[in-house]
Amino acid sequence: MIEWNVSPEIFSIGPFSIRWYGVLFAIAFVVGYQIMHWVFKKENKPEDDLNDGIMYMFFGTVIGARLGHCLFYSPAYYLSHPIEIFKIWQGGLASHGAVIGILLAIYFYSKTRKNNQPYLWVLDRLGIVVALGGFFIRIGNLLNSEIIGKAANLPWSFIFVKTDRIPRHPAQLYEAIAYLITFFILLFLYKKKIAKLKQGFLFGCFMVLVFGFRFFVEFFKEAQETFEKSMILNMGQLLSIPCVLIGIYFIFRKVKDKAVL
Repeated sequence: MIEWNVSPEIFSIGPFSIRWYGVLFAIAFVVGYQIMHWVFKKENKPEDDLNDGIMYMFFGTVIGARLGHCLFYSPAYYLSHPIEIFKIWQGGLASHGAVIGILLAIYFYSKTRKNNQPYLWVLDRLGIVVALGGFFIRIGNLLNSEIIGKAANLPWSFIFVKTDRIPRHPAQLYEAIAYLITFFILLFLYKKKIAKLKQGFLFGCFMVLVFGFRFFVEFFKEAQETFEKSMILNMGQLLSIPCVLIGIYFIFRKVKDKAVL
């Protein structure tokens, strides 16, 4: 078994500290920017558009993830203490909320591009970097010893010293690996098949792969909120189901001018 006793802080000076989670969150955006820069250059799209798109995506991610956590997991508390919603430094981000925020932000971004970059065109390419971003975020969760798995007596179980010293599934690592594999699958499809793919196909693959795995890995996670303990399917699973169905729709929908593969 693996004894996990990593500090979530890289270093601190007085009240100021640099945490692994924040650094990995920033790396996700920097690496994502570089990949999208390559995509825009490859397809002769304006670099200024990319800079605007990154801003839309950043605010969509942060606002969506925060509101998603507040409204999906603790609505009663945050609606009665609305000022707490703004205290993002105290933690509490939800990936499903981030996806909703990104979808809305990119919709508005696409509408300002004068049809140069249709909505699905952007989503197909953005799914590649979002999958990679999910990998970095889950590694950040692992370094924070949070979103822990259920107790398990396995050779690869993690003993989270800062939590309870009980051997557990490294659920964060399960998700991180799945998202990294998804990134490579989407990148391969983009590089080798994009000319033959209908718009929305890569986006559909992203939704099915990411949230399909998210649905199953939740069986190995501890409940994040008390109310979830009495549920057959937890909140993460309930929110993943419509995401997978949306993905299936975009994979199999009929489009006359483009083949599926």
